[in-house]
Amino acid sequence: MTEAVKLDKGKKAVFKEKLMNKLPNGVNLNTCLTCGACASGCPATGLRDMDPRKFVRMVALGMDEELHMHPWVWLCSQCQRCVYVCPMNIDIAAMVFEARASWPREERPKGILGSCDMAMRNTSGSAMGISEEDFEWVVGDILDEVHENQPGWEDLEAPVNKEGAHFFLSQNSREPGTEPEEMIPLWKILHIVGADWTYGTRGWGGENYCMFLADDESWEKTARNSIESAKELGCKVYLNTECGHATYAIWKGQQKYNIDKTGLEIAPIVPYYAKWIREGKLKPSSDWNKDLKVTFTCQDPCQQVRKSFGDPLAADLRYVIKACVGEENFIDMQPNYSNNFCCGGGGGYLQSGYNEERLKYGEIKKDQILATGADYCVTPCHNCHDQVHKLADHYECKYHTIHLWTLIAFSLGVLGATERLYLGPDLKALNMPEGQELEDEY
Repeated sequence: MTEAVKLDKGKKAVFKEKLMNKLPNGVNLNTCLTCGACASGCPATGLRDMDPRKFVRMVALGMDEELHMHPWVWLCSQCQRCVYVCPMNIDIAAMVFEARASWPREERPKGILGSCDMAMRNTSGSAMGISEEDFEWVVGDILDEVHENQPGWEDLEAPVNKEGAHFFLSQNSREPGTEPEEMIPLWKILHIVGADWTYGTRGWGGENYCMFLADDESWEKTARNSIESAKELGCKVYLNTECGHATYAIWKGQQKYNIDKTGLEIAPIVPYYAKWIREGKLKPSSDWNKDLKVTFTCQDPCQQVRKSFGDPLAADLRYVIKACVGEENFIDMQPNYSNNFCCGGGGGYLQSGYNEERLKYGEIKKDQILATGADYCVTPCHNCHDQVHKLADHYECKYHTIHLWTLIAFSLGVLGATERLYLGPDLKALNMPEGQELEDEY
């Protein structure tokens, strides 16, 4: 039998009062119907004996002591699916953010804390601590390798600090830090469409773990640094690459902290892929898959779809994939678009240290992917990519996980031999550019 909880009616609900005063409309807390829609659709339900409905009720009832330092706030990925399904539009994710912020900074998860502090060490914004000089060197070194080893790409460019470029391109630190060859397919795509673009040594780091840490001051500083770098170079579009939380952190950070972006559009790259295909600047072909019938599904990144740019981005994502693999070879997950489930890679989960809970959280996503029977899951988001890949390893699933830029470059026939890390054996040597061959390690 569940033991009844006795409430002290004379006790002040400090956390609730803080939410009511700080957040717009008090996050609609007093309108909760206790219907449980939030909990029924949340992958974090049940972790550490907590769920969104229970969390909201405990806040509303002033159970501050029971909520103080409760680890569930780090097990919630803040994907906002609870907000999406809530009939009263209660912003539970905002409440979780403030609950995270209530922890003493030094007692928040060390992985998230360390990544935030690392990004604050220099103006590159890299959560891996990659300096401006090191980033520029890696870009130049990888570019030289392409010029030397890939026939036909001798004129490929990867500009840094180019004044007046149209696009300011962000980059997740994972590429220059551990997988530099993964930058090349994107450079090739930008080259093919004739894009006028640049990196900036200042603010190139796309990721923002300070947002996950609920450190407003540091989130603002990193976002402001990156946006101002793009403006100082005279760029017109701040183009976020395939990193969902980087996209959201810049887009939301600009609004939240009122950062001036006059003359600067903040945009995700997926709609640009679709735009370039529609304009005929990119001409992917699905001919390679007419007989093979390799099947694909995709993960809708919460940060880029439900939380920011909505279903039009999800539609563009599918349009691009179908252009690359054939419409008949795409199998959608159910549910999808803004109603899709979070994979468990967001919210800082990958750096939080709660690995057991993260994998448990991801079971719904794993089951979604397996239900499609697809051979590949396309993930245009770094945290999604990492999590979906890890879920396959942990649960011994047979699907493969790839970036969208990998699929586009593959379908264009320009994906180099060293750029095929995530392709399975069925595609590893297929559609290889002339003059390229796989090395033994591949």
